[in-house]
Amino acid sequence: MSGDPSPPSSGIPEPTSDAAASQQEPGDDSKPASDATRGLVRKVLVASLLGGAAFVALAAFADLETTLHALGSYPLSWLALSFALAAGNYALRIVRWELYLRALGVRVPLGESCLVFLAGFVMSVTPGKIGEVFKSLLLSESRGVPIARTAPIVIAERLTDVAALVLLIALGSLSFPRGLWIAVAGALGVALLVTLVTSRRLARRVIALASRTRIGARAAPRIEIAYESLRELSRPRLLASATAIAVVAWGLECLSLHVILLGFGDDPTLLQSTFAYAASTMVGAVAMLPGGLGLTEASMTGLLLALREGMPRVVASGATILTRLATLWFAVGLGAVAFASLRFVRSRPRAPEGPES
Repeated sequence: MSGDPSPPSSGIPEPTSDAAASQQEPGDDSKPASDATRGLVRKVLVASLLGGAAFVALAAFADLETTLHALGSYPLSWLALSFALAAGNYALRIVRWELYLRALGVRVPLGESCLVFLAGFVMSVTPGKIGEVFKSLLLSESRGVPIARTAPIVIAERLTDVAALVLLIALGSLSFPRGLWIAVAGALGVALLVTLVTSRRLARRVIALASRTRIGARAAPRIEIAYESLRELSRPRLLASATAIAVVAWGLECLSLHVILLGFGDDPTLLQSTFAYAASTMVGAVAMLPGGLGLTEASMTGLLLALREGMPRVVASGATILTRLATLWFAVGLGAVAFASLRFVRSRPRAPEGPES
């Protein structure tokens, strides 16, 4: 998946004063974004090898030779449609990114803003928390925007992504018996999440209870900082708009799996495809694995086999491989191109200003 939506965490950097942040001049290669990308090629290469191992394991699960033959003869038109749907997901999430930037009063040229957002995808398959704030680091480096000012956007994005996936899981659960109870539980879960974010009193009580545990005591101060920052982006109208965008965006990736299955000659219901994609994505995100590698693939294949009785293993495995290519590795590739473009633009010497007349 493109930038797996891990649950909102306390991965926000410690706040820095605006005065200190403003001393970071754009273009200084010693700044955090440059440090964060040190060894980036090696990290992405390691993640690619892990992703390749997951694909080989899936193919072997079904029968390696049969799976390779099925993938080699797969209709390119269906694959192209799947990639187009994934691109629609990215476009909608850029719209949400822009909404959040404007809400914080951060003005960045649209072209550069799009490149910054897409560049964040390259970090979605790298371990560690740096991927969560990579976009903020890039804006700090290029525009001198304090990291603490835009880091809450990451949390808001994760919050609305999780809410959207839960709603899609609830919707998809209607495809099997007694799924209504899952749908109701999902809707209640989203309502509780929104209540926690919008109710300061309730949130403070939850944080206070968490701080009584050993792990919670360490994390509570940073969680409280993250929560206060998040409230600025959780005004009802903005929260509703961002969540609606997220539902449509992730719905497009559910549809991406659906068209991949149609290309294999399978005929699932759209609700089944929605449940399989959204649930497996959530499993990978909760596990906090880079890109959900391994666990998302296994979950998607298992759910397809469970939901589609009689589905051949080669179809489930092949569909999972192609879907992950379209929704995760396509994003990583776009991110690499966007990041390289940003670096190229920054390395170009600025034209000298002409003499004043």
